[in-house]
Amino acid sequence: MSLTFHWFLPTNGDSRHVVGGGHGTPATASGRDRPPTVAYLSQIARAAEDLGFVGALTPTGAWCEDAWLTTAMVAQHTERLKFLVAFRPGFVSPTLAAQMASTFQRQTGGRLLLNVVTGGESHEQRAYGDFLDKDARYRRTGEFLEIVRGLWEDKTVDLSGEHLSVEGAKLARTPDPVPEIYFGGSSPIAGEIAARHVDVYLTWGEPPAQVAEKISRIRELAALHGRTVRFGIRLHVITRDTAEQAWAEANRLLAGFDEQTVAAVQAGLARSESEGQRRMLALHHGGDRRGLEIHPNLWAGIGLVRGGAGTALVGSHAEVAERIKEYAALGIEEFVLSGYPHLEEAYWFGEGVLPLLAAEGAWRHPFDRSAPTTAHVPFAAAAGPARR
Repeated sequence: MSLTFHWFLPTNGDSRHVVGGGHGTPATASGRDRPPTVAYLSQIARAAEDLGFVGALTPTGAWCEDAWLTTAMVAQHTERLKFLVAFRPGFVSPTLAAQMASTFQRQTGGRLLLNVVTGGESHEQRAYGDFLDKDARYRRTGEFLEIVRGLWEDKTVDLSGEHLSVEGAKLARTPDPVPEIYFGGSSPIAGEIAARHVDVYLTWGEPPAQVAEKISRIRELAALHGRTVRFGIRLHVITRDTAEQAWAEANRLLAGFDEQTVAAVQAGLARSESEGQRRMLALHHGGDRRGLEIHPNLWAGIGLVRGGAGTALVGSHAEVAERIKEYAALGIEEFVLSGYPHLEEAYWFGEGVLPLLAAEGAWRHPFDRSAPTTAHVPFAAAAGPARR
């Protein structure tokens, strides 16, 4: 089995410093260092594509650019890279979302993956006109996915649910292939939704013992519904030729966190309703800079200023490869990675770690780079290569 790696498109801006934000907190000023223009994001996407990343996660929220629109534009500047588009099911009708996904697949040659984000912050949800509480949002997510799945199976869907109702819903054209659904959530109700509806369950980068516990729980729940679920993990990476160089970079990033910013971000994250965010905060004890290496080569420093995924694999290329194999042994098949800045760190990982995993048979490049390719644009064959 070959492991699958995805990268990240920083639609909240990029920098040689950590760009904070997420889970109801605004992006930090460092996000203005490299604005998230289509040109810059396309540069990152092309690098990820060439290096062997299968897809790129694009986040959702008030702190970043819209994921659907951004990836639709960046897709025109790439050839094979898939886009793991994060979106919140409460903000768009399920029939329209199913139609949007179908259109995206046709216009990009089947390069859409969907990351369903229920939303863990009521104050941010209310800004978008959503006044449901957390558990109700998850129940709505279940109804949403039931409708979307039915439409993608070319069914006519009638559903009168607690939160969503459709009558005579049907797509004129179904997506080919059907986009895979990625989903994360640490609460009990999130586990139920994952077990019934999703293809890949994502966890943030907790220590292996905690990840193993999650995998076991979701597997058991999925089995009760006669289903199997794949597993992925969301991590940052700081990998260098030597461990000393990698930790020096981590310490440089840490030195850039001023106390006022850390305090403000932690105060904002402390009111999060997300169980996953609570678990992230517990890893660094709500802002403590001591003891941030919580497992060999697993560093919780990113979470001091960033909501959501707050841990990074830090070490030499060989050490990072070993930690990846450790997670893979638990059942993790997909790794959604990022690093600051995202362009340079994609190369550090792609040229440093992936060849080591390839040499051991744990990974192979997903694309045949010897084959000629053209961008997915109309009349590309007649017009000649779209780039290079």
